[in-house]
Amino acid sequence: MTNPAALFDLDGTLTESGPGIIASVRHAAAALGHTIDPAEDLSWVIGPPLETLMQRVLAPFGDTRLSEAMAAYRADYGTAGLFNSRVYPGIEAALDGFRAAGWRMFVATSKRGDFARRILQHFGLADRFRGIYGSDGAGALAQKSDLIRHILHREALRPAATVMIGDRSYDIDGARANGVKGIGVAWGYGQNGELHEAGADAIADTPADLLAVANAQLHNGKSA
Repeated sequence: MTNPAALFDLDGTLTESGPGIIASVRHAAAALGHTIDPAEDLSWVIGPPLETLMQRVLAPFGDTRLSEAMAAYRADYGTAGLFNSRVYPGIEAALDGFRAAGWRMFVATSKRGDFARRILQHFGLADRFRGIYGSDGAGALAQKSDLIRHILHREALRPAATVMIGDRSYDIDGARANGVKGIGVAWGYGQNGELHEAGADAIADTPADLLAVANAQLHNGKSA
C-alpha cells in the first residue's frame, strides 16, 4: 500500500508569520501613499493569494495600482518581513511523528515558493519535507485548488491517501476541489467558524493532535 501523504500550509499552520506579513502589507500601502489605520485588525491578510489581499487593501483608497503594490510588498517582505515569524510550539514534534509513521510530507503554500524555502531552511524544517511548493513570481499556482492539483500530479499522489492541513478556508476549499481530506488547525489565523463553514473534515486543536486526526480521516472516516 502507498504511504499516505500530508500537504501542510505554511503561514498560520507551521509558522506564526503574521507580524512580518502585516508589516509588509502596511509598507506596500505606504509606498503608494496610503496609511492604514494602525488600530485596524489585519489578521485576515494571512492566507489569501497576494493579488487577492492587495486588491482588498487598495479598494478603500480607490487605488488600482495592483502590480506596484505587489512589487512593494515583495521587496519589503523579501528583506525585512521574511523571518519576522516563529515556528508554532509543537510543530517540530508533530512533523517528526508524521515522518516516523511513514507519511510523505509536502508544503503547499500560496506564498512564493522561493520565500517558503528560505523560511523553512532558516527554521531548520526544510529537510522534513519531500517537496516545498508555492506560487511563482507571476502568481501561477497561488490558488490552493490549482496548487494541490499540481502537487497531486507532480508527486503521483492518490487523493484518497492524501490530506491537506491548513488554517484558512482556502486550504479546505482547495482540498475539497481535489477530492482530498481537509484538516483545519485551530491555532492559526482563520476567523471564527471559518473552517467549519468551509466544510473541514476535521479540526485539530493542537499540533500534538494532528497525526491522530490525519490517521482517523484516512482510515476511519470523519473525525469530530
